[in-house]
Amino acid sequence: MNGIDLNDVAAFVRVAEDGGFTTAARALGVPKSTVSRALARLERALQVRLVQRTTRSVSLTDAGRDYYERVRGPVAQVAEATSAATDQSGEPRGTIRITSPVDLGEALLAEVVVAFSRRYPQVRFDVALTSRVVDLVAEGFDLALRASPLPDSSLVVRKVGAANMGLFASPDYLKRRGTPSTVADLTSHDFVGFRATGLRGPLTLVGPEGEERLDLPAAPSIVADDLLFLNRAIGAGAGIGLLPLFFGPCDAQVKRGLARVMPDWHVRGTPLHVVAPGGRHELRRVRLFRDFLVAEAKRRGFGR
Repeated sequence: MNGIDLNDVAAFVRVAEDGGFTTAARALGVPKSTVSRALARLERALQVRLVQRTTRSVSLTDAGRDYYERVRGPVAQVAEATSAATDQSGEPRGTIRITSPVDLGEALLAEVVVAFSRRYPQVRFDVALTSRVVDLVAEGFDLALRASPLPDSSLVVRKVGAANMGLFASPDYLKRRGTPSTVADLTSHDFVGFRATGLRGPLTLVGPEGEERLDLPAAPSIVADDLLFLNRAIGAGAGIGLLPLFFGPCDAQVKRGLARVMPDWHVRGTPLHVVAPGGRHELRRVRLFRDFLVAEAKRRGFGR
């Protein structure tokens, strides 16, 4: 291969993906100077400049972008094959990259990751918490925990549970406006809406004796797409709002000064799924963690 060292190619791919020598060196676990020398050797072997260096940034040249697009797939395949071979022998080891919404990361994923790490100490985790729907294949993730409708795709999907929602309010608000005890009582209250559920129209509540429809008299005074924001807004007395019940027995909400309203009633939430890229060999460590995550979610009462 014209004297080209595949380790140098892998270092170049890491620089291209991480956008710099320092972050690439940290990811590879080597000094920055090692990465710099690897890239210099590769450029000499190819007789072309791949990276444009300035004092503040690193960017790919036109030749560098073209080379990156051609080699990133094979480099990833070699890394995956090597990892898979290692993974099958003895104790699971290596890194699992997983992404999740922030609220699910706080409510479930953090404790599950810690428990799994104690069982398999050679496994490392790279966790990205974001409301963005991540492209697992393009961004190199092994798993995603999602609480949103799943489009038809090549993803491998396994249901975890459901993000059922309960009604919450601040004690101060309930003192001012009264505590509802029936679905009909709710129509005279102010509401705070989570965009995923809306609280903009008829709402079906599930109670001890079945379902009951709630027709809201007006749109909510506040609508947001972040559950942590809604926790704060409801705690500040904005009104009654739907919040997920997957924080265990509502511990997180109670600690934030919230009270459960009509605790025998809930709203069915979006199903929770753990998804993985399809069409590739499943690493043993990833399979073990996925099964562990599903089992822990069920044990913690998701969807009940």
